[in-house]
Amino acid sequence: MNQFTFRLERVRALRERSEDLAKQELAGAMTRRGACEARLRETGVELDAARDKQRDLNAGATSAQDLIARQLYLERVERNRTLGQQELVASEAEVENRRGLLVEAARDRQALERLKERRRLDHARELARVEGAAMDEIALTLHRRRAA
Repeated sequence: MNQFTFRLERVRALRERSEDLAKQELAGAMTRRGACEARLRETGVELDAARDKQRDLNAGATSAQDLIARQLYLERVERNRTLGQQELVASEAEVENRRGLLVEAARDRQALERLKERRRLDHARELARVEGAAMDEIALTLHRRRAA
């Protein structure tokens, strides 16, 4: 009997590649989420600084134009923070989606791995059975020769 070959090896390799790709996509999504978190923290610091400057201007004598400019700047930073929060939520959703795709790809690959292992064991049992039958035949032939 010949050496074991898994007929679905190409499919298994394709599933393994899909799983690797899903891992890379998850890593990319996690990196993007980390960048979003960092930008959100920076925007929070910028917003706190803008609010502090707004309070400082209210304490002293300032022109109306300065107050308007500071208020517009504060509103822009608040909008940026809101957009950053929305981006972070979307990024977290992407990470969860990618994680789900990775779990699915891993499950598909593992199913083929289990099938391959079962087929390999079946092949080994069949090979042992054929070899055992051949050994029995040899033993029977030797026994007949000795008896004759």
